[in-house]
Amino acid sequence: MGVKITDTTFRDAHQSLWATRMRTEDMLPVAEKMDNIGFHSLEVWGGATFDVCLRFLNEDPWERLRLLKKHVRRTPLQMLLRGQSLVGYQHYPDDVVEAFVDRAVANGIDIIRVFDALNDVRNLETSMRAAGKAGAHVQAAVVYTVSPVHTTGHYLETALKLAEMGADSICIKDMAGLLTPYHAYELVGLFKEKLAIPVQLHSHYIGGMAVGAYLKAAEAGVDVVDTASVPVAFGASQPPVETVVRILQGSPYDTGLDIGALFEIADYFEGLRKKGGFERGVTRITDMQVFGHQVPGGMISNLVTQLEEQKALHRLPEVLAEIPRVREELGFPPLVTPTSQIVGSQAVLNVLSGERYKLVPGEVKNYVKGYYGRSPAPLNEEIAGKILGDCAPVVCRPADLLKPQMEKMRAEVKDLAGCEEDVVSYALFPQVTRKFFENKNNPQGGGSMVNNNGKEINKLNLQDVKELIKMINETGIAEFSLESAGVKLAIRKNNPAGTAGSGFLPDPVPSAEGQPASVTPLQAIGGGAEEDLTPVTAPLVGTFYRAPAPDAPPFVKVGERVKAGQTLCIVEAMKLMNEIAAPDAGEVVKILVENGQPVEYGQILFQLKKEILTGQLS
Repeated sequence: MGVKITDTTFRDAHQSLWATRMRTEDMLPVAEKMDNIGFHSLEVWGGATFDVCLRFLNEDPWERLRLLKKHVRRTPLQMLLRGQSLVGYQHYPDDVVEAFVDRAVANGIDIIRVFDALNDVRNLETSMRAAGKAGAHVQAAVVYTVSPVHTTGHYLETALKLAEMGADSICIKDMAGLLTPYHAYELVGLFKEKLAIPVQLHSHYIGGMAVGAYLKAAEAGVDVVDTASVPVAFGASQPPVETVVRILQGSPYDTGLDIGALFEIADYFEGLRKKGGFERGVTRITDMQVFGHQVPGGMISNLVTQLEEQKALHRLPEVLAEIPRVREELGFPPLVTPTSQIVGSQAVLNVLSGERYKLVPGEVKNYVKGYYGRSPAPLNEEIAGKILGDCAPVVCRPADLLKPQMEKMRAEVKDLAGCEEDVVSYALFPQVTRKFFENKNNPQGGGSMVNNNGKEINKLNLQDVKELIKMINETGIAEFSLESAGVKLAIRKNNPAGTAGSGFLPDPVPSAEGQPASVTPLQAIGGGAEEDLTPVTAPLVGTFYRAPAPDAPPFVKVGERVKAGQTLCIVEAMKLMNEIAAPDAGEVVKILVENGQPVEYGQILFQLKKEILTGQLS
């Protein structure tokens, strides 16, 4: 029997090249054609798709899965699951894992590929057990990377443990395209010799070795390989299915797939690519340098997006140079979600802040504390000491420290959730999901407007307000009100009739405590601080949150005295929660941003009145 093919176009391919921006409406017209090809499976869900649907596409990921299941009746649907992290970036309690897996299978998932970023098999116990109980095919992945501690023996030992835990098949997950063809032959051959279950190989084209690795893996007896339709292949994505099918055609490893039908599907995705303005997958010099920086496909596109948001794309080479350094200091974790996000975001912050580990996201702190599992190698003692302080890292299975959460989530979201799937979404991404539900239930309340250029304004940032004022000046409107992101803005001309000059002042808005604010939105967005006050500014572009969770009290209130280094708020950016600390001890005089409001780099968030120490010298 020849090699089978898993198609990744609906998940990993567009996640790697298009920042996961393919919509459900883009998938459905071609879904039935793909169902008729004869693929081993279609990877359609999991990874970043769940988060992006809610956060950016305003889509319900559960509805996407149900719709695809209606159109794909022959081919098994597959998803990628991040072990105890599910489709998020932190560990979730066992009851959340069990609920998510149960609902995923009930809504159409047939095969669950589950992995742990650290190859810590303790983090796969609950998800594998839940997947088997729900009736899914459990494919456990061995995460492949290159480091002094990631040896062939390590990979075999991990695979054998996963087989003992009930895996129905094993996947070698080469997320950065680092697997050389001859090592692929060695590793697959060893797995086929020692394991009694099928072996699948997943790789990325990024450094150009994946096609060769697939060919040698086929010779070693691999059962399935992952590919994508050619318009969404190459570069940071998977190898093109058309190339792999043609290479193996007429050999003992022939896939049996119709290459003509595959090109018909490729024509559809090429049209979609052009319509969306997406680039083809290409191998750049920075991609070829993957053998050094080891940044995987999906992470490259995310880094580019993150740096663009921070207006710092020109600093990508510095970030790529910083990543291996951070990775070594953190114990050589494989660069796959969520550890790729942890290492990558810390590297970005080290570069942008100008001081290494000056700003450490909560997720990085939790990794160092052991809340993600055992690091492959010991952490750098100096860095760990700086982050941990007097805290001792945990040594147990991290999820053992987490209390059941589903009942609490049901109670919190009962006003918005219509089904169990909604509760699960909320349990994974509370703030993002609540905002999604509110927009869904109040589609007219988005508060958007269109400027003279036809551009929709959805965020009350400084540039939008400037455009709004310009538009009012040009049209002669005397007053304009706009509500968005929880902030109400009323702009009116401030010059009395008959006086010279023209200008606008915004009305005061309620502060977070519900009392009339002493500042205006324009001051909150970009105004200068008073001379005797210390401004606390946003170190990066993101979303401002006053509390660690929707039901939690705020970190600080107006009038509260804080210590230097005390957490004032969270700025969510690059999918991580970045705690913003007070630079000095003092009193919180003003909070200039509303909860959930987008913030720009350098925007003033708080104003602190410094403590003045007085005393008498003896």
